[in-house]
Amino acid sequence: MKATEQTLQQIERALRKVAEKFPEDKEASMLTDIHIRVTQETGELMVFDDDDKELTRCVVEQWIDNKDDDFYDHVAATLRKCINKQKKLLENLSVLKPYAFVLEDDDNDSKAELFVVDDEDTVIIDTELMAGLDKDLDNFFDNLLKE
Repeated sequence: MKATEQTLQQIERALRKVAEKFPEDKEASMLTDIHIRVTQETGELMVFDDDDKELTRCVVEQWIDNKDDDFYDHVAATLRKCINKQKKLLENLSVLKPYAFVLEDDDNDSKAELFVVDDEDTVIIDTELMAGLDKDLDNFFDNLLKE
């Protein structure tokens, strides 16, 4: 599922609305995570703070009634793309660091950590990049022990 231009614009608009709630020049709040909930049936994207206070919402038409098994993987990739595009804005929210953007399903179950903002150089590695790492490490250590 390739995101349409309309989908990208809707997500970027929602992210800007979140940034408006936490302007850079305001005193930093104690918020630790920004929760992005996506409902597969309705296509609704809702953003909440730690206290479950809604920050913004929109309906992404492309996601309505999407039955793909890997729906949340595609959504996570699309959200990461939009977050990366607005990285400078989202790194300077008036929120105490570290804070993270987390993708959740409609049951509030975490699906992916999308972006972490920290004073250090923290990097979130895409899960596809990490696939099979355990097996590779096991093979490496087995071969090393044989020698």
